[in-house]
Amino acid sequence: MFPTLPVTVAAGAAGPSVSVPALGSVEAAWLVAMALLLAGVVGSVVPGLPGPALSVAGVVGYWWATGYTAPGPVALAGLVLLGLVGLAADWLAAPLGAKAGGASTRTTAIAGVVGFAMLFVLGPLGVLVGVGGTVFALELRDSGDVDASLRAAAATTAAVLGGALAQVVLTGAMLVGFLLAV
Repeated sequence: MFPTLPVTVAAGAAGPSVSVPALGSVEAAWLVAMALLLAGVVGSVVPGLPGPALSVAGVVGYWWATGYTAPGPVALAGLVLLGLVGLAADWLAAPLGAKAGGASTRTTAIAGVVGFAMLFVLGPLGVLVGVGGTVFALELRDSGDVDASLRAAAATTAAVLGGALAQVVLTGAMLVGFLLAV
């Protein structure tokens, strides 16, 4: 895959010759793109890492490094569109789920801040506990209705999980699509 250059290892006058891969700029760009695409898939489930944005950066960076030739325009548009839909899922899943469950905009905003803070306490589980618990507590305080508060918290938690699943599927599709396109 990579071109090889002969390299002589100094072991006396008649040292052995070893072939070492030499990376050109396109190969290096491919490796960086793959690293970003893989980080994008991982970032889809790790809160705080912008998974879809990393994947888009990998695709667009490779396109730039190849002189705007690979992937082709249709593949590029499709891959970037997948990334943009993934970003939308990242940013909108929890607020839309909270609204669908009946939570107020204020509750949704506070839950986002608490979920982010809980990330540093309990990791990814902290996001779910922070968001769901905050929606439940604030909605219960505001309405006094346990069932409605549970519905809002469940809908919000399900939306957070659904958004993460959508991001994994979309960034995974970007990775596979990239491999097929280049």
